[in-house]
Amino acid sequence: MRREAPAAARNRQPILEVLQPRLPTEGLVLEIASGTGEHVVHYAAARPGLVFQPSDPDADARASIDDWVRTLGLANVRQALEIDVTRPVWPVERADAVLCCNMIHIAPWDAAIGLVEGAARLLPTGGLLFTYGPYRREGRHTAPSNEAFDADLRRRNPAWGVRDLEAVVDLAGKAGFSPPEIVEMPANNLSLLFKRL
Repeated sequence: MRREAPAAARNRQPILEVLQPRLPTEGLVLEIASGTGEHVVHYAAARPGLVFQPSDPDADARASIDDWVRTLGLANVRQALEIDVTRPVWPVERADAVLCCNMIHIAPWDAAIGLVEGAARLLPTGGLLFTYGPYRREGRHTAPSNEAFDADLRRRNPAWGVRDLEAVVDLAGKAGFSPPEIVEMPANNLSLLFKRL
């Protein structure tokens, strides 16, 4: 049941280093599109004072997440939920932070809209919305590898693709978030950290 993703093993520690000083000291952290579960268990092990709620629309992914949590014996991670971000109601009423890694580009744009609007409903003033992944800046890819990745994504599904940073920032601003803190990450990725206004 437990899945492993080489990319998750590589990027979970750099992401944690960005999150560590910016996560709340207590409360609930909702992760959207948790995938294998390797990210959420890594964060939860490092921050035992927080409660983590993983989620994924895919049943096999949820089984992997729950298997990781059982195997590592983490008491501060809840059972994975099925969340489709494009739905107007999520099975979580509030969160102190919302994390989403590597979803916006491997989903239709409606998923980005749903993520931002859903996070705006759940988060209190000052609450964190964190996204991670590749972005285009000023209409251009930041590396040839990202351009090739974007072409591959669009071949697989024309509704997918590396998004324009400015479009995501505009979307978040309209939903009531601050301009993001942008952190350059390994492998030509970016961390975007938005605060709920």
